[in-house]
Amino acid sequence: MRGLAPLALGGVILTGGALAEGDALPGDPAAGKQLAGQCRTCHGLDGLARIPIAPHIGGEPVAYLIHQLTAFRDGRREHEMMSIVARSLSDQQIADLAAWYSGHSIAVEMTADPSAAPEACVDCHGADGLALIPDAPNLAGETNIYIDTQLKAFRSGKRTHEVMSPIAMELSDQEIRAVADWFAAINISIEQAE
Repeated sequence: MRGLAPLALGGVILTGGALAEGDALPGDPAAGKQLAGQCRTCHGLDGLARIPIAPHIGGEPVAYLIHQLTAFRDGRREHEMMSIVARSLSDQQIADLAAWYSGHSIAVEMTADPSAAPEACVDCHGADGLALIPDAPNLAGETNIYIDTQLKAFRSGKRTHEVMSPIAMELSDQEIRAVADWFAAINISIEQAE
């Protein structure tokens, strides 16, 4: 496992029913696997997305998964499907799902020189598309449609993030597509946790 950069981008971990920085509610991967049945149509049980507008979630950092599921549940992030799915999840269920999907291993096969990776992205998302900090998602192998859509959501204010919003606001449509194409070209494989 790679070392984590000291920068944390507002990632929160759930504890005892309340959000707290740094204290983790232990997740049960076996319970998460059972809950993941409701995720499999879009994200797959292994976390490899089945549809182009859904992200791969297998091997994502646990803090990122918890933060996103909590944001969908609490209405800080909205999506026509995820807001409904996450609405009924308890803190424990979110921790369990995060434990299940973060326990998968992800491997990348680079198709281009990592030194040519999008400069604004590598400190958090890595030149190989694997997150270097706990609250950043892996971008390796995501579809260009998904990455393009999310960057445009940050640029328009539909999604907000203290780091991503200002970066996306500076990007043209062509630059967004170039970033999306770079990460989409990375081949990935996800091995399901047992």
